Amino acid sequence: MCAEPAISIVIPVLDESQLINDLLAHIHSLDGSKRAEVIVVDGDGSRSTLQAIADVNTIKIVASPGRAVQMNAGAKASRGRILLFLHADTNLPACALNRIEEAMESGAYVAGAFDLGIHAGGFPFRIIERVASMRSRITRIPFGDQAIFIRKDYFESIGGYEEIPLMEDVEIMRRIRKRGDSIMFVNEKVDTSPRRWEREGVVLCTLRNWFLQILYLSGVSPDKLGKFYTRQ
Repeated sequence: MCAEPAISIVIPVLDESQLINDLLAHIHSLDGSKRAEVIVVDGDGSRSTLQAIADVNTIKIVASPGRAVQMNAGAKASRGRILLFLHADTNLPACALNRIEEAMESGAYVAGAFDLGIHAGGFPFRIIERVASMRSRITRIPFGDQAIFIRKDYFESIGGYEEIPLMEDVEIMRRIRKRGDSIMFVNEKVDTSPRRWEREGVVLCTLRNWFLQILYLSGVSPDKLGKFYTRQ
């Protein structure tokens, strides 16, 4: 375990025992990984994902299910100056940790994210990637699958993630933007699994996500959106 980590990588999980060890091995292969600690927060009370972890240095936490709740729990247990919130099905570019440190230590930014990359061939996925990159830069609101990072002191000062069923990533980024603080976009792509698009269908999944975002930005409560998402 890193004595004084610069970055705390918080990974919220639920039933990810098949993926977690590959993800941890990937993180340890990154440039600058020795300056990072890894915190896996399991939303399953039976600790199914935590029990599968082979790396003895990984910090293991159990929290109530809900990505925002789990990420807040991981942040609370962290020791790093910078928080990186990473989805279990997303890999980072090799330079990611170094780029994050450089961005945060410059003092010009309070948070940031990467461009979206999807680990699949096919024109539709390239369109999704391009639209996601354009949208996030225009709106200054990255999504969670873009590996959001943020200074820990700033994260604590604004109260962390709002513990809502959906759109916690959009909500916190809108809060940061309204405060007039700067969000950085790294010109490198994460590599995220296409499993949700493959499971639900590219068109249906994309349109559903856009529909939920429009409803949320129009004022529909996250609780109502969460019920709709669960039914779908």
